[in-house]
Amino acid sequence: MPASTTATASGLCAFVDASPSPFHVCRTVAAELTEHGFTELSEARPWSDGGAGRYFVIRGGSLVAWAGTNSDPAAAFRVVGAHTDSPNLRVKQHPDLAVAGWQLIGLEPYGGAWLNSWLDRDLGISGRLTVRAGDRLTERLVRIDEPLVRVPQLAIHLSEDRRGVSLDPQRHVNGIWGLGERPRSFIAYVAERAGVAADDVLGWELMTHDLQPSRTVGRDGDLVSAPRLDNQATCYAGLRAFLAAVEQGGAVTPVLAMFDHEEVGSQSDRGAQSDLLPAMLERIVLARGGGRADYLAALAGSICASGDMAHATHPNYPERHEPSHRIEVGGGPVLKVNQNLRYATDAVGAGAFALACAQAGVPLQRYVHRADLPCGSTIGPMTAARTGMPTVDVGAPQLAMHSARELMGAADVGSYAAALAAFLAPAGR
Repeated sequence: MPASTTATASGLCAFVDASPSPFHVCRTVAAELTEHGFTELSEARPWSDGGAGRYFVIRGGSLVAWAGTNSDPAAAFRVVGAHTDSPNLRVKQHPDLAVAGWQLIGLEPYGGAWLNSWLDRDLGISGRLTVRAGDRLTERLVRIDEPLVRVPQLAIHLSEDRRGVSLDPQRHVNGIWGLGERPRSFIAYVAERAGVAADDVLGWELMTHDLQPSRTVGRDGDLVSAPRLDNQATCYAGLRAFLAAVEQGGAVTPVLAMFDHEEVGSQSDRGAQSDLLPAMLERIVLARGGGRADYLAALAGSICASGDMAHATHPNYPERHEPSHRIEVGGGPVLKVNQNLRYATDAVGAGAFALACAQAGVPLQRYVHRADLPCGSTIGPMTAARTGMPTVDVGAPQLAMHSARELMGAADVGSYAAALAAFLAPAGR
């Protein structure tokens, strides 16, 4: 029997609203994992256990969780991958500006942010601080859910072209946060809100987030309007699927891997191109009493589903889509294929996910990008290359990808999670 999940549109909305930054995503997921009997392990210490039981590791804005029920050192893994970051506007290292009587915060686009969507919105601040505590460094999460920052649009009467303005990421996305001829220290303000001395703040990763709550919308409430659906919808569905698969049990080891920095290429200590996933999988094998040969054997029998959101066919721009690959909101999970390997899907991965959808009783859609348009990518190709695991790229359909606010179907939340749960706990294994 396929694993059942409790994924709902309202659950997704609560998850997104609790998670304004990648660091908060990890805290949200860690809190639920802990409630389900998982223990956090430190990478910096030897693991007396870790092969059997329920565990997770956090590295910055990334998290890997697993449930080991098989004592065989070479037991295969089933991995669902996602990413915790989303395009946004991030705070510069010298953020304090004053222009024409306005106090500004210097902001810089992160990833492929659709800049016009960030204009004229009430924005909060979230992220983390590195704080000096004597001779040690500590980390402090920050979240200011108040209308602190606003990036104003240019008045239409001042525009050279009334059809819209062209936004320069250097000059046009700084945020107003007050009045005055002299800059005010933004970091001192954040430090005060965090309850620490400004002089003790030695580093920060701070970003803006939209303050409008996530919610279901539409005539019948069958749509979800929220920020960061790319890719927190996968983080939420993946978590629900992972917990369902853990409860069902099986011969394979289910793994949930959520990476930071996908939107900027994944080349970091905690991105999908790092050693994070291979190191965790090898340490699980070692904790089972296995060695390098067992680790390689385990990888050879494993498979990964790289989960990232997919482009639904836009009703106002149908010509921008591959005409024979229509993708419907509410039409079920999406299998993504690209012949030039912007997606990692091959025939083996496609078959595994199609079988999972059949076992979960949900429909499957197949997506191909227009050949004359550049195709985005995911953690899939680099995960496949780093581990040697067959990897399939999948997602749930949405509109307005990379906008400050995105749109998806409410029914797709549950069907996406159900397919991922069936993938993590395959029948007959």
